[in-house]
Amino acid sequence: MIERFDAIVVGAGPAGNAATYTLAKSGLHVLQIERGETAGAKNVQGAILYADALERLIPEFRDEAPLERHIIEQRMWVMDDESYIGTHFRSDEFNKPPHNRYTIIRAKFDKWFSKKVREAGALVINETTVTELLRDDRGKVIGVRTDRAGGDLHADVVILADGVNSTLARKAGFRPEIEPKHVALAVKEIHFMPRDTIESRFNIHKGEGVVIEMLGKITQGMMGTGFLYTNGDSVSIGIGCMLSDLMAQKTTPYELLERMKAHPSIRPLIQGGEMKEYAAHLIPEGGYHAIPQVFGDGWLIAGDSGMFVNAVHREGSNLAMTTGRIAAETVAELFKAGQPMTAANLAEYRRRLDDSFVMKDLMKYKDLPDIFHANKQFLTTYPELLNRSAYTMLRVDGVDKLSKEREIFADFRDKRSLFGLLGDAFKLWRAFR
Repeated sequence: MIERFDAIVVGAGPAGNAATYTLAKSGLHVLQIERGETAGAKNVQGAILYADALERLIPEFRDEAPLERHIIEQRMWVMDDESYIGTHFRSDEFNKPPHNRYTIIRAKFDKWFSKKVREAGALVINETTVTELLRDDRGKVIGVRTDRAGGDLHADVVILADGVNSTLARKAGFRPEIEPKHVALAVKEIHFMPRDTIESRFNIHKGEGVVIEMLGKITQGMMGTGFLYTNGDSVSIGIGCMLSDLMAQKTTPYELLERMKAHPSIRPLIQGGEMKEYAAHLIPEGGYHAIPQVFGDGWLIAGDSGMFVNAVHREGSNLAMTTGRIAAETVAELFKAGQPMTAANLAEYRRRLDDSFVMKDLMKYKDLPDIFHANKQFLTTYPELLNRSAYTMLRVDGVDKLSKEREIFADFRDKRSLFGLLGDAFKLWRAFR
């Protein structure tokens, strides 16, 4: 006899855990399937946790979750080969609890979140791969097939939260093959060093953290960014670029990371650290236009599987947990009302997403990926011009400031032309409006 559940969730990342936890807390008979040995077993990277999304699920999470540091300072660097020009925002408001953002180590955090899922009453099966979705004669999803003997399992609804590749969604025809221009390949390293060294280098105290986001020539004209996060006794450093750009330039993210670590502004921050962990992973960064159909007869898609990442603000975990929660809430309310898991009923999931910050933010930046793809000057020429301008104005050499201003303007005009400058400004205005 085939075992039956109210719902099956595939994947134990932030989206899958959020969905499973919500379903279990609603009293549903829910199964979560994860191919790794444990949740987060294959995920060594550091990341940022946005408190609001998790607080809506587990209000008391700060008392027990494995958090590294709460973030009190955000830095943004626009870099050329030798320097950077940037902005910092640091506020003591971020030191006042409840804190809003934290750095985390995903392997630790995912394991903790999975424990909360089990405590909520869900059945969690690890080291199991879902090979395909089961469908009835009408095409409705009715369960999953796993790689275990007698591994067919039935459910009224299946939530796919199996990551950016989402083999199940592609195999079922719910989503096309992911395009290289819609996904970034990122690499991260974790460098361990004493806590007091970290706090001294970044001008922070116990428990406080700093995030640095970087763009410019470190990606060699490719669409992408670099980053550095402070953890408790380590720093996470990494870089990612669109897969299509990496393929065209025949460059590896590892080569970019090595050059990035050698930058004169970055090298002192990681000096003396012991690199113990390295990971590469895909990040969906196609934005609004890359989002596939996210509901159908008996199925929903959440998290990276649905391309829910805000690349502009480097937000992913909060979108994953929010989409997982909204998917589960939609299912729970349909169960409570005695309604079947049809596409017409599950369309409520998309309506709720459209009303949330998730789709509103992705819609706001919907044209930005294409603009950056088609205008490499934003990642090469402008970072160089901005840094050169700052150097010119700050160098005291007996030249009057008006002459320096004229020199800077002439430099911009020579590199881009007046028409080009106006056109670039219009493109950015249109993309961010």
